[in-house]
Amino acid sequence: MPTIRPSSDQDIPAITAIYAHHVLNGTGTFETTPPTAQDMAARRADVLSKDLPYLVAEEDGRILGFAYCNWFKPRPAYRYSAEDSIYMADGERGRGAGKQLLAALAQEAEAAGVRKLIAVIGDSANQGSVRVHEAVGFTPVGVLKSCGWKFGKWLDVVLMEKPLGLADSTSPELPAR
Repeated sequence: MPTIRPSSDQDIPAITAIYAHHVLNGTGTFETTPPTAQDMAARRADVLSKDLPYLVAEEDGRILGFAYCNWFKPRPAYRYSAEDSIYMADGERGRGAGKQLLAALAQEAEAAGVRKLIAVIGDSANQGSVRVHEAVGFTPVGVLKSCGWKFGKWLDVVLMEKPLGLADSTSPELPAR
């Protein structure tokens, strides 16, 4: 059973390697050139500077995957909606750690004040990502057809959402009653 914990600076090499694998071999991300460790460290620092979660799943000292969320859009009206990202090491998908990691991310995002978590899943054929999001309570809201071009083919984007906490039932700017 993996441990889910906040990421640390020491996790950057493993995070970078996991993500590079997905960039070079998968369609879950539409990046085509793997970011450097410095790029990944800067991205992590950006997430943490916003008081948002950036987590890893670790087992026996090995990072199995990572997940974080960042504001869905930069404009102030979106400040209660965040987009999640989750990537698992090759060979770790489908073993349950992703579900545990994504569930923990949703809890941490809610604690940070996020009211809506949004999944923007690259490639409608990426059913593993769709299934792990469904398992944690996300529901589909649409598909953007032929939105990305990678590996010589057009790729769809699947949109899913998960309301957190009080969601849209109350104002996020007033104390709960």
